[in-house]
Amino acid sequence: MQNMSDIHVHIISFDVPYPANYGGVIDVFYKAKALTEHGVKVHLHCFEYGRKKAPELEGFFHKVSYYKRDISKRHLFKSNPYIIETRISAYLVNNLLKDNYPILMEGLHTTGLLHERRLKNRKLIVRTHNIEHEYYSNLSRAETDLFKKYYFFNEAAKLKKYESILAKADLLLAISQTDYDYFSAKYKNVVCMPAFHPYTAVKSLTGRGKYVLYHGNLSVPENINAVTTLLNEVFKDSKIPFKIAGLNPSPLLCRLVAAHPSAELIANPDDDLLNDFIKNAHVNIFFTGQATGLKLKLLNALYNGRFVLTNDKMLSGSNLDKLCVLTDKISKMKIQLAELMKKDFTAAMKIERQIHLQNFYMNGNNVKKLIDLIV
Repeated sequence: MQNMSDIHVHIISFDVPYPANYGGVIDVFYKAKALTEHGVKVHLHCFEYGRKKAPELEGFFHKVSYYKRDISKRHLFKSNPYIIETRISAYLVNNLLKDNYPILMEGLHTTGLLHERRLKNRKLIVRTHNIEHEYYSNLSRAETDLFKKYYFFNEAAKLKKYESILAKADLLLAISQTDYDYFSAKYKNVVCMPAFHPYTAVKSLTGRGKYVLYHGNLSVPENINAVTTLLNEVFKDSKIPFKIAGLNPSPLLCRLVAAHPSAELIANPDDDLLNDFIKNAHVNIFFTGQATGLKLKLLNALYNGRFVLTNDKMLSGSNLDKLCVLTDKISKMKIQLAELMKKDFTAAMKIERQIHLQNFYMNGNNVKKLIDLIV
């Protein structure tokens, strides 16, 4: 058996994965961290644009390299998608050619490397975070700004055409069962590999909380639409306290929340405050119109909160259905919420949740499977 300290892997991250505080980079960071904890030497390569270099990463990984993402508008007029063109780097290729280690590309974003003929004899693995053309198509539908709407629409068309590049990869790691079903119908060597995350044990409080919480990035159209729908359809005329916490809410959203007497907006809470809200809520509520990827904020709520009420699209092949109160129609949520507010979250529910999450989302089990696939 190969000694773990002899195993090296290059991980190409679409963004600087620290702090690990939004969906995609949470999976990148905790996957790389789990590999390191099992003795694998991780060479982390990060595209930098907006997020600063993170010296903390050097304390975790064997080597960390940064590349400026070229966000020039000229890439908008190329036939390849903007998210790929802006992450093509000769410096990155030169660094990868210095050895013969496997290469794990995070997201379709970093798969420009699959065009590189000098890497054709390497083990090339792609972690698919989404069915990207569907994700961008949904962004286009949700967006109200005409320029952004056109950009997302155009990018979706380019991504759909570009996706066939994945046939050049040796292995695809799909993040959910839904994504696995899609990719395995089109490509060979596809494995379902659930998201990596920071949680190890269910810490949900038993008993009851006094309010309902929605949390997410409140500058993202999908989440703005979710809050708007919940306020207008679920919490209209409701006396149940509803807290909405997240990053950078727009003035329009602030006015909308202010018009609902039972609702309260908490803008830009720090991690400790947000975790406190999640922990003490009676219900963590979610709603999405997009059945894409895995929403890691859902895992956070299941590991740390009490009841989770959501619609079916939020779960998107995550194997988490039995742990949530599920609805297929927003109109049913109001009734389900009123019933949940009368129930205690019990110790038995907490144990059932721990067992189920351990089966599907335990980093330790999944990283061993990943190491076997890498070598």
